[in-house]
Amino acid sequence: MTTTTLAVLVPLLPFLGAVAGLLLGRTAPGFVRPLAVLPALAALVLAALVAVRQGGGQAIDSRTELTPTGSVPIELGLHIDGFAALVAVLVAFVATCVQIYSTGYLRDDPRYPSYAALVSLFTSAMLLVVYSGDLIVLLVGWEVMGICSYFLVGHYWETPEARAASLKAFLVTKLGDVPFLIGLFALATDAGSFRITRVLGMAAAGGLDHPTLIALLLLAGVAGKSAQFPLHTWLPDAMAGPTPVSALIHAATMVAAGVYFVARLLPVFEASQAAMVVLAVMAAVTMAGSGLAALAQDDIKRVLAYSTIGQLGYMTGALAVGDRGAAVFHLLSHGAFKALLFLAAGVIIHAAGTNSLAAMSRMSHLRDRVPDAYWTMTVALLALAAVPPFSGFFSKESVLGAAEHVATGHTDHAPGAAGWIVLVAGLLSALFTAAYATRLWLLAFRGRGAEAPDHGRQPLTMTVVLWVLTVPSLAFGGLAYRSLPGWFDGRDLTPTLLTSILGTGLALVGGLLTYGAWQRTRALAAHVPAAPAPTFDWERLEGEAAAHPEGDASLVEAHALTDHGPARRDLAHAPDPGRLLLGPLYRPAAVGFHLDAVYAALFVRPVQAGASLVRFLDREVVDTYVRGAAALPRILGAAVRRAQTGNVQTYVSALLAGTVVLAVAVLLVATGA
Repeated sequence: MTTTTLAVLVPLLPFLGAVAGLLLGRTAPGFVRPLAVLPALAALVLAALVAVRQGGGQAIDSRTELTPTGSVPIELGLHIDGFAALVAVLVAFVATCVQIYSTGYLRDDPRYPSYAALVSLFTSAMLLVVYSGDLIVLLVGWEVMGICSYFLVGHYWETPEARAASLKAFLVTKLGDVPFLIGLFALATDAGSFRITRVLGMAAAGGLDHPTLIALLLLAGVAGKSAQFPLHTWLPDAMAGPTPVSALIHAATMVAAGVYFVARLLPVFEASQAAMVVLAVMAAVTMAGSGLAALAQDDIKRVLAYSTIGQLGYMTGALAVGDRGAAVFHLLSHGAFKALLFLAAGVIIHAAGTNSLAAMSRMSHLRDRVPDAYWTMTVALLALAAVPPFSGFFSKESVLGAAEHVATGHTDHAPGAAGWIVLVAGLLSALFTAAYATRLWLLAFRGRGAEAPDHGRQPLTMTVVLWVLTVPSLAFGGLAYRSLPGWFDGRDLTPTLLTSILGTGLALVGGLLTYGAWQRTRALAAHVPAAPAPTFDWERLEGEAAAHPEGDASLVEAHALTDHGPARRDLAHAPDPGRLLLGPLYRPAAVGFHLDAVYAALFVRPVQAGASLVRFLDREVVDTYVRGAAALPRILGAAVRRAQTGNVQTYVSALLAGTVVLAVAVLLVATGA
């Protein structure tokens, strides 16, 4: 079987699995789980074979014209280089882990068949984006992911939080997709083709007529899809969806798509110095703002959501300094440990019965309830904080090293200003990242108070996946940084001495400061009686499955979305080091620095006011004219209807009278009177 055929099957198999799952979900429920897991697993095997055959060598190109357009052709094509081959392996690997994990996490969920099918479709769409050699085909996968995210984030549609989050995710990302679509057509017009290789060739040759405009339009879509400032506000709210969905979105699909798109089309952005500076500023604001916001979140999943925003900021920062090898290296490394963080968080939420860190900090022995999640999340948090020798250290330092090279003038791939912006923001973010990672670990696993509730052991499918993801979180960076340049652009990814010392030192400072603040707040909290651990009316959740807490972790999470009582009771006196570290910034950071309120004032309310005006004009003006136009015929009809009495004598009399009148008129005309 040729490599091209294998590559076609990689996105096709999950798509067929999604179709079969939707068709057989109700009629043959026994096939749902195999149809969820096996296509993803087969796609992983095939993606690995494609990567082995590609081997970082010459890119694999294959295309056929999809439809004649009369101008710029649209082709169904593949373009598989080292970047695409490795990212496809990551996507298939994380999707397989999520599907296996979900068989235990949502095993009693009545909507599991549709959920599994949507996850498969989501995976297929991302793989289409990764392998696509044509921008229009890439756009199809890009938009299908948006639709899938809408349904998956709103999986718990009974809760208002999930409904609002799914709608917000859809609208915010579509807000970025409008200029993104315009940018794609402008790019194809300048390049004369939607084919990626031809576009890259024109960009490298300086053949684009409007590089800055095109790059900025495309960046709007990237900011929406990859949750970068200022279109990042949808991602924290998207935590209302099931935890496995969060892992898939954050680790290998959706938000990774924007970074991958810029990496694939980097010469287009490098054609504009202004666009590279804008990208650097966007990355810097995203890194710093998300780090501060993560320090103030009470929901464990929202902490991880803001951490994803910050880590994506590192990736866009690497792209802003012209090093897509460092960006994709961090994308691969981050995909492993972020999937592990979210899936371990799902186990913790199941065990604690809440997603509130404040409530967890008032429980004792929670780590003893979930030893697998405790140890694996510890590894993932160390990787997130870029502590050597965990994988996050090597990939993050490759980003900082690339920024240092640009800032000090050792390379001219990007403006020096972009290098300094990314370097300073990246070092500052290293401090914040270690701080909120330490805070999460202390609040979740070092609580003091009532005994943590015992909700039973987690299914084996959940815990096995955690340990599988621990391996790349621990070892991928150290094993890969020497070999990956051969797959990428050949640029060295070895950590530099200066940035390694600064980054690791700041991470240690952030961790120690947080630990000291936690000790102080814990001493103060010792004077407050411990609140009882959260309890739930399991019988009220959902029938027989909810009556057995060990049955379905998704029921716990769905209930935790709507039950904020324990968090509100404990928040005021919980030993939260974030409150002490941030001081007056704590409240603004907890609500995302009021960006949602700003957007509501600048955009939502004016649009709603405009809609109200249009509705008024439609009802009171347009409808008035319509009703008036109908009133005249109605009045004439009523008058004519009065003459229709049904009396034959009356009709004959009227006929004779009319005849007489006509005769008199004719006579008068004839006599000239």
